Amino acid sequence: MRPISKRTPSWLTYSTDEIVTQIVNMAKDGLTPSEIGVRLRDEYNISLVKPILGKSILEVLEEHDLGLSIPEDLDRLIKRAKRLQVHLNTHKGDRKNVRSLELVEAKIHGLAKYYKAKGRLPPKWKYSAVIAQLM
Repeated sequence: MRPISKRTPSWLTYSTDEIVTQIVNMAKDGLTPSEIGVRLRDEYNISLVKPILGKSILEVLEEHDLGLSIPEDLDRLIKRAKRLQVHLNTHKGDRKNVRSLELVEAKIHGLAKYYKAKGRLPPKWKYSAVIAQLM
């Protein structure tokens, strides 16, 4: 469960520098920010990073030039669309998954519009099915 209090826990034995070092090392190993958060919670008993450091995991990664090129949720949707496209290439009569692909692509377009407005994606960034097959 998510902690009720936003204060730094009293049982924490790690310094802020050690936590930042762990985050950077995990990112260099190829973990995404959400996977880093889960590992910190499960292995290092650090429930929330933001109350301790004053910034999120993503902000720490961006400070160390390890930020993601595209946001994590958008990347996961693009990978899901790619898996559906591969499935539909082998099973051409699967109409249910054609609809699933349409819904996933609609989510991709909506998130892309949001991230363009927030400045997290370049204004000329565009999703197409061909791009998803290359990733």
